[in-house]
Amino acid sequence: MDSPSQIYEAVVVGSGPAGITVVGNLLEQKLSPILWVDKSFSGGRINYAYREVPSNTKVGLFVDFATALAPFRRIVSSTPSRSRWDEPSESDGVAVNDKPDKLQDLRSLDQGKGCDLSHAADMCLILTEGLRRTPGVVAQPGQVEGAVLDESTQQWNVTLRDSAKSSGHSSTVAAKRMVLCTGSSPNNSPLPVEIPGLYTLDLDCALSPTLLATALSPMDNLTIAVIGASHSAILVLRNLYNLASTSKPNLRVKWFTRHPLRYAEFMDGWILRDNTGLKGEAATWAKQNLEPETMPGSDVAKYVTKIQYPSGTEKDVFEREMQGVEYYVQAIGYSRDPIPSLKTSSGRSIEPKYDHSSGGFTYDSKSESKVPGLFGAGIAFPERVTDPHGNVEYSVGFFKFMRYIKKVVPGWI
Repeated sequence: MDSPSQIYEAVVVGSGPAGITVVGNLLEQKLSPILWVDKSFSGGRINYAYREVPSNTKVGLFVDFATALAPFRRIVSSTPSRSRWDEPSESDGVAVNDKPDKLQDLRSLDQGKGCDLSHAADMCLILTEGLRRTPGVVAQPGQVEGAVLDESTQQWNVTLRDSAKSSGHSSTVAAKRMVLCTGSSPNNSPLPVEIPGLYTLDLDCALSPTLLATALSPMDNLTIAVIGASHSAILVLRNLYNLASTSKPNLRVKWFTRHPLRYAEFMDGWILRDNTGLKGEAATWAKQNLEPETMPGSDVAKYVTKIQYPSGTEKDVFEREMQGVEYYVQAIGYSRDPIPSLKTSSGRSIEPKYDHSSGGFTYDSKSESKVPGLFGAGIAFPERVTDPHGNVEYSVGFFKFMRYIKKVVPGWI
């Protein structure tokens, strides 16, 4: 294993929306060099899995995200409205782009409505490409396997596996900071009962009309269970209904939910259930087809049966209602993806607990001591917010990540 030959100001792990946000904000604070590590630098799950998913974010907020930082504005510049931004120049170390505005696709859409996430994914790819070419950013294809905090220098010795080199090749770099933007994946916890012949249908597949149609194409007379009442659950129900009402008339769906549908409500200057309520196309379709007063008269009821049950009765309900079901989809939230193994130079294992207000970590759930130079961002490590009614939520979304990281990153430096 190689010895550290350079000290980076930061190692940023992950290149989804959060990783892009963090790299941009560190550059905004004139912090470099930055080592940016990811297996593919391809925009994260939003690009490889959710391009067909309609957003619950307005287009205008995606544009605001892409123009929130001077490094971002230099990447997407060469637009008639450029005069209100920082004017890029060769002295910035970034070649001036004389091609059309790179955000013209997003700008051409209705700024007050949502859009397919393919538009946001393309924006991520544009920003990723520009950041990788920015002086002070070293983009390393690979993954972080682990990191050791040197307690004498309070620097991190980070072990990398380089995906561009031969299998088994690892190296070590030193960094003053490490930022985990490692993402989350759909929850898929075991059901409380075992049902013979019942198989899991991956949520990412069910959220893609194209992949779902392909996966179900060989099968007929099929019953699929959808568990949950989230934004994702409603979109899966819509995708399954569209198949059942067109190419697969023998498809039937059982929808399991513990509570009535909840919607985001626009209040005076704020949004009630901003992070937990239905918005956009999902909210519109649910109101038209799934509410108690609309579902009986909807064509959806020909194919979808709603099974609402109180919390704590899952075992009995599933044991009874899952009979005859071939596949089930769980749309019940996301869990953090694994992070690299962390320890101190004295051998102490670090099981980091996230501080949702500062972006930092303590050593474990019992410790109040902050881990020097360790931070997190994104869907795995969001900001905790409290609305005017006292409701606590975790704030997830492109511009929410941007607003949060802008607020906390000065404290990281």
